[in-house]
Amino acid sequence: EPVARDDKGRLLTDEGPPAEEDGEPADQAGFRTFGKSKDSRGDLPQIVIGMAVTRDGIPVRVWSWPGNTGDQKLIRQVKDDMRDWTLSKIVWVTDRGFSSERNRRYLRQGDHAYIVGEKLRSGSPEVQAALSRQGRYSEIAQNMRVKEVRISETERFVICHNPEAATRDQHIREQLVSQLTTLIEDTDQLSDFKRGELRGKIADKPGLNRYLRTTPAGKLRIDTAKIKTEENLDGKYLLRCSDPDLSAEDIALGYKQLLEVERGWRDMKQIIDLRPVYHRLEERIRAHVVLCWLALLLIRIIETTADATWPTVRRELDRLHLGTFTGPTGLFRQVTTLTKPQTDLLAKLGTPAPKQIIALEPAPH
Repeated sequence: EPVARDDKGRLLTDEGPPAEEDGEPADQAGFRTFGKSKDSRGDLPQIVIGMAVTRDGIPVRVWSWPGNTGDQKLIRQVKDDMRDWTLSKIVWVTDRGFSSERNRRYLRQGDHAYIVGEKLRSGSPEVQAALSRQGRYSEIAQNMRVKEVRISETERFVICHNPEAATRDQHIREQLVSQLTTLIEDTDQLSDFKRGELRGKIADKPGLNRYLRTTPAGKLRIDTAKIKTEENLDGKYLLRCSDPDLSAEDIALGYKQLLEVERGWRDMKQIIDLRPVYHRLEERIRAHVVLCWLALLLIRIIETTADATWPTVRRELDRLHLGTFTGPTGLFRQVTTLTKPQTDLLAKLGTPAPKQIIALEPAPH
């Protein structure tokens, strides 16, 4: 039977739903329910899935929560669950959605540390101070430069700069400014109503609206000051770290490991077909998630063992076929001759090569 829950995702007891602060009972909801959709599909019910991934991209644990569970609650449960693991040290790597002071304080408990992405456009004093500090960047990779700035006694800030991303950001901005310039050209001759109507349409497009300013007289102009500010942010992102011993390079590379988590989600959705989910009972939904996670685990082990991507491994081994041949003398089944890449893959994976002749059946006399 479905497990009864309230609209906060909490289990309901025999005593009834827990009461809210105003004394009214909470609304009931299931495991598969409506919540904040990461895909902007608030019209569809969902569940929330969490995954713990090692530095090498191996998914070592998976969680499932009701679809209306908030991020703040998730990170606390994950941290508490990881206490059972005999790990010498955990460094939590989170994106900008978890950068609240309350979350950072919780992640810092015990011997743990964190690396948190900061919103460059948040306008906070710490971000402004970090970006305004002068200093030289250190090259850590072909497409990565880092610079550490000290603005706090308890936390460290590292500015990362990707020259390739900077070129891409500049190109996108130039396209947006060009498009905006065309839109507002000759708008001084429009009536105030028509100009306001156009202003409202542009306001619905964040990319364009970022570079638009309105004069006191209501005229539409390109915001050159905003363009100059954005130029200073091209290809950059800011990291906050509580570990006093990690180098700036390790902080930057540690944050890039979030890409392994994102790669895991992409493979779960696109290769393993995690969704759509047709189950409705909680136990079946959880079982479906666990099976998909196990499939991802096998894929990652194959990739790390064979030192090749899963699409490459699958493409090579898909060329291995079993043919059935019949004739006057009987029937035999033969495997196609192994190619060099196939032989190397099977050897790395410790999988015995198949026999070339699988079956021989003489024709009856």
